[in-house]
Amino acid sequence: MSSSSGSERPVTVGDPAPDFALADQHGEMVELRRFRGRTVVLYFYPRDHTVLCTTQACDFRDNYEIFHQSDAEILGISSDTTTSHATFAEQHALPFTLLSDPGGLVRARYGVPRLFGLLPGRVTYVIDKQGIVRQIIRSAFSATRHVREALQTARRLKDGTMNTL
Repeated sequence: MSSSSGSERPVTVGDPAPDFALADQHGEMVELRRFRGRTVVLYFYPRDHTVLCTTQACDFRDNYEIFHQSDAEILGISSDTTTSHATFAEQHALPFTLLSDPGGLVRARYGVPRLFGLLPGRVTYVIDKQGIVRQIIRSAFSATRHVREALQTARRLKDGTMNTL
């Protein structure tokens, strides 16, 4: 897999999470920095309305309360439009924010690789309350792995059992 980030180095564990401002499914601008003080589960996914992406989104939905109890906010990012995100969120009763990255600039800034050089990759970043990336989950074909591992990390960050750098 190759990175779509050009000459930028991909984000790695221990790096500050690059800030961004993207429109959500309601057309409102959302900045990552607004979530400082909370754990953020930032997941990049290929497309709305596809089987694996729907499975992943619904798994995040089904575990939303547990993430909430761990003081974690879930943000999903794809290149789909805000209209597509609104339909996707409504159809599946998603209680979290979906962000539109139409040019893939945020995806590139994080260094999310493309699958087979063609499809946008599936990568999840768990970002701590100080804005530092504490975990990166890369698995193109296991949507539920992202949720399971991100939840473990969010819980460990909440209860202080995760070693920080």
